[in-house]
Amino acid sequence: MTDMARLLLAWYRHRKRTLPWRSTRDPYAVWVAEVMLQQTRVETVIPYFEHWMRRFPTVEALAAASEQEVLSLWEGLGYYSRARNLHRAARVVMERHGGKLPADVDALRALPGIGRYTAGAIASIAFGLDEPALDGNQKRVLARLFDVRQRVDSAEGERLLWSLAREHLPPGKAAEYNQALMDLGASICTPRRPDCTACPLREVCRAHALGVQEALPVKKPKGETPHYVHAAAVVMREGRVLLARRPSQGLLGGLWEFPNARLAQVKDDAEAARALEDALETGYGLGVRVGASLGSFRHAYSHFRVTVYAFRCALLSTGERTSLEWAAVGALDGYPMGRVDRQIARWVDGG
Repeated sequence: MTDMARLLLAWYRHRKRTLPWRSTRDPYAVWVAEVMLQQTRVETVIPYFEHWMRRFPTVEALAAASEQEVLSLWEGLGYYSRARNLHRAARVVMERHGGKLPADVDALRALPGIGRYTAGAIASIAFGLDEPALDGNQKRVLARLFDVRQRVDSAEGERLLWSLAREHLPPGKAAEYNQALMDLGASICTPRRPDCTACPLREVCRAHALGVQEALPVKKPKGETPHYVHAAAVVMREGRVLLARRPSQGLLGGLWEFPNARLAQVKDDAEAARALEDALETGYGLGVRVGASLGSFRHAYSHFRVTVYAFRCALLSTGERTSLEWAAVGALDGYPMGRVDRQIARWVDGG
C-alpha cells in the first residue's frame, strides 16, 4: 500500500460521511445512487434516492414502471437522460441478466447510461472488485496530489489520472479508496480555497508543497454562457390547459411543457406576443390569439440560461400534433416537467 493510500484510508475510517446508500452493498441501490450523484450535490440527492428506493426497490420494479412514472419521480433532479437511461438499462438487465446487475466492468459499461466512472464505482462498491472510479472530485484530488499540469478534461489528462488512481489503489480496498477520494474532494480538497491544514495528505501533496493547489486542476476555459429567449402559450378551456410532450431524446426528453418557441431577441412583451403566434402556427399547427402577459420565468441550466415569457392565449384552431394533450389544471402535478414549465404550472394552478 502506498503512503498516499495508507493515509487516505486511515482518515476515511474516522471521517467518512454517513449516507443512505452506504448502508448497503445492493448493486441496484449503489447503481441508482451513483447515477443520481452525477453532476448533482449529495444534499440534493439524498431525498430523491430515498423516495426512489421506496417506489422502485428493485430492478424488476423499475423495469415494470412507465417512463412517465420514472420521470415524475426524477423531476427537479435535472439531467433527465439519466432517468431514461436507468429505466432502459433496468429492462436490459431483466431481459439479458436475469434481473441482476453483472459483476463485470465491461458488461456494466454496455448498459445504457453507465460510463467508465459509474462502472468502476459499482464494481468496487457493490462487488468488491479492484477497480478505480474517477469523478470530478476524485480527479481534482489526484491532480493536486501529483501536480498534474495536463488538462483534466483532455484525453491525455484522463489517461494519466486513471493510471495514477489504479497505481495507488490498495488491493481488496477499492470501495473504501474510491469513496475516500470522493469524500476528501467534497469536504477538504474543494474547488476553491481547499483546507490544506486539515488534509490528511498534505505531507505527500505536490501541489501543496509547491503552493499551486488553487491553480489545479487545469481545465479548458469556459466560454460565455448563451442566453435564450422563449415564449410560452397558456391555453385554457373548461378547467383544462393544453400541454405538449417533448420528444423522448434530447434536453428534457419525455417531459411535458406549455407550447412554446424560441425567439430572436425581443425588446418587450408585445414583440414576444407577435412572434409567438407565428411560431405556434408553424411548430404546432396551433392558431392562437395572444392575450395578457403572465410574466417572465428564468432558469440557468448547466450550459445556458433561458428566459420564458408566458402569455394567456385564446385557441382559434388546432392541428394534428399527437404530442398535444388537454390536462386538468388540478392534475398538473402528475405531468413531469422541467423547472420553468413547473413554475408556469404552479401559476396556472394557483391562478
